[in-house]
Amino acid sequence: MTSSSTPGRRSLAKGALAGAAALLLSAAPASAAPNTTRRSDREAAPLLRLRLPAPSGPYPVGAKTLYLVDSSRNDPWMPEIGVRELMVTVLQPAIPSRDFPRAPQQTPGAAALFTNLCWRIHPQLPKAGVDWAATLTHARAGAPPLPGRRPVLLYSPGGGDARTMGSALAVDLASHGWTVITVDHPGDASEVEFPSARPGRERVRHTVLLGPPDAATFRTMIGTRVADLRFVLDALDLDRVGVYGHSAGGTAAAQALHEDRRIAAAVNLEGYLDQMDGELLPVARQGTNRPLLLAGTDGFRDARLDRSWATLLAHGGPAARRQLDNAHHWAFTDYAALVPQLQKAGLMTASGRAGMVGRAGPRVTVPAVRDLVRSFFARHLPR
Repeated sequence: MTSSSTPGRRSLAKGALAGAAALLLSAAPASAAPNTTRRSDREAAPLLRLRLPAPSGPYPVGAKTLYLVDSSRNDPWMPEIGVRELMVTVLQPAIPSRDFPRAPQQTPGAAALFTNLCWRIHPQLPKAGVDWAATLTHARAGAPPLPGRRPVLLYSPGGGDARTMGSALAVDLASHGWTVITVDHPGDASEVEFPSARPGRERVRHTVLLGPPDAATFRTMIGTRVADLRFVLDALDLDRVGVYGHSAGGTAAAQALHEDRRIAAAVNLEGYLDQMDGELLPVARQGTNRPLLLAGTDGFRDARLDRSWATLLAHGGPAARRQLDNAHHWAFTDYAALVPQLQKAGLMTASGRAGMVGRAGPRVTVPAVRDLVRSFFARHLPR
């Protein structure tokens, strides 16, 4: 469904950039992942090693990690830090080479914390039996990028999830020619590993979300995420970009499109367009005059989502809605590929799988999501 209208323009104040710093980190090589076999005194039980799907594009992909500091803002979740810190991963088409190791999905420190947190964030996930540090992406850590400028896409993950759980889609988009920047939102991300500890926080920071957020927390989360995305644009001197996000990240992507004209197009992967008290976000109340895709699943669809999305679509404009059937909320993330492996290994029930990603298999959902996002940005931010 596609329609059009032009809302009134908003006056946009240019975000102040103060004290931004970027530190290039070396992604841990595959050999740095902990041994997948841990022995007790009585038995040896290999931990499950999970695999991410290979990208479908013609380009190999390189990965580098950046540490960004916004000294103009304080952290809303841990004010004692005194600044707002972000970790981002930059994925780019790379010069072909096998001299660089495949980047892990999670750093060892992040994976260790995720092992203890994952089942509290997603109750369907197992408490034990998985070597989360062993999962590798299909990007090469430190591989030099191909020369030339390429359109940039930013990714914001779901509430309670880290940027790492969007690795497969991001690498796939990069393999088709985009530069993709995945953004963590520390405080609500499940875990974030920084280059080092600092006063006010440890090196690996865990989420404040160990259950559904209340209304005040949700407001803080969305406002902070929008500010984070706009800061990344400032810090990396980006213009005319695309943004896509899942769940709370999709909410932030749509609202950031409304607030910042440097964003040319956005994809909201099943994020509400209202606050938890029912107040519609400005993007829903006023509509959009730039392309916005609303993509959802039949398993997660509810009256709240329908109301907020329908309000935006009623304004017309270059907005459209699409739906994946036999799927559920986390089919837009790496869980689409990982959860079926957990079920096959006996570490998750069939109902747990259905409650996370739906009953459709990854051979259906993974290419469907990739095609949906890639075809949208191919129209509006071509390589």
